[in-house]
Amino acid sequence: MDFDSFKASLTKAAPPEGIGPALAALWHDAKGDWDEAHKLAQSQKDATGSWVHAYLHRVEGDERNAGYWYKRADKPHSTAPLTEEWREIATDLL
Repeated sequence: MDFDSFKASLTKAAPPEGIGPALAALWHDAKGDWDEAHKLAQSQKDATGSWVHAYLHRVEGDERNAGYWYKRADKPHSTAPLTEEWREIATDLL
C-alpha cells in the first residue's frame, strides 16, 4: 500500500486489513477518533508505537507528554504542522 491508497482508505468505514496498530492509529486519528487512535498506539510497544503515541499527544496539545514518547521512539520532538507530521509518519510506516 502506498500513501495515496492509505489516504483514500479514509473514506471507508474501517481501516485497511493488516496495516498494524500504528498505522491503524493514524487512520483513526484522521477520522477524528483520538481515543481509538491512542489505544492502538499504546498497544504497539515499540519505537513505532511510541512515535505515533508522541504525535497523538501533540494533537491533544500535551507537548510534555509528547516529548516523553519522542524520546522512547528515539525521534526528535517534532515542531512540524500536525498534518505534515501525520504524512511523514504514515509515509515512513508504509
